[in-house]
Amino acid sequence: MIRDWLEPLRQIADIGGPVVMILMGVAVLTLAVALYKVWQFWMAGVGRHHALREAVGAWDRGDRADARAALGRSTSYLAPVMNMAFATGSPAADRLQAEAETRFARLERGFRLLDSVAQLAPLLGLFGTVLGMIEAFQALQDAGSQVDPSILAGGIWVALLTTAVGLVVAMPTALVLSWLEGRMEAERVLADSAILTVLRPSGSAAAAADGTGAAHA
Repeated sequence: MIRDWLEPLRQIADIGGPVVMILMGVAVLTLAVALYKVWQFWMAGVGRHHALREAVGAWDRGDRADARAALGRSTSYLAPVMNMAFATGSPAADRLQAEAETRFARLERGFRLLDSVAQLAPLLGLFGTVLGMIEAFQALQDAGSQVDPSILAGGIWVALLTTAVGLVVAMPTALVLSWLEGRMEAERVLADSAILTVLRPSGSAAAAADGTGAAHA
C-alpha cells in the first residue's frame, strides 16, 4: 500500500531532477512543522478560553471569589497571566502584556519557516523550470537540422513540472500560515481585552461611585 503511494512520487522525482527532490524534502519538513503547530495550539488551549472569560467577567462584576474559582478551572495558557493580574498589587499593564507576548512568541515559533517556504517554493520551482528550458533548447540545438518537435515539447513539460511542484508546496503552506496567524491575532485581542478589564473592572468603578454617592448623601 505504501509502495503504491511512493511510486508516483519517485517517478516525479526522477523526471523533475534535483530541484523537485529538494521541493519534496521541503514539503515533508513543512508538513511536519504544520502538524506540530496544530498539536501545539491544541495542547496550549488556543481558542478554548471559556473558563478564562468567565473569570474575567466575574472580576469585572466585582465577584472576586467566583473569578478566582473560574480561573482555577481554566486550562488556558493565558491563565498564569490572569493570575498575576488578579494578585494583590497587580503589576502594570505593560508587565502583563509582556508576559502574554512571551507566551505568544512560543506559539509563533516556526511561522517564519512557513512564510519562507510559501515565498521561496514558487521561486525554486521557477528556477528548475529555467534549468529545464535551457536543457531543452540545448537538445534542440544539438539536433541541428533534424529537429524533432517532440524533443522540445518533452523538455518543456518536464521543465514546467518543477514550477507546478513549487506551487503545490507553496499554496497549502500559505493557507496554513494564514490560518495560524489569524488565530494568534484573535488571541492577542482576547489577551489585551482581558488585561484591560481586570486592571480597570467596571464593577469596582460602580462600587466606588456608589460609595461616593452615599458619602455625599
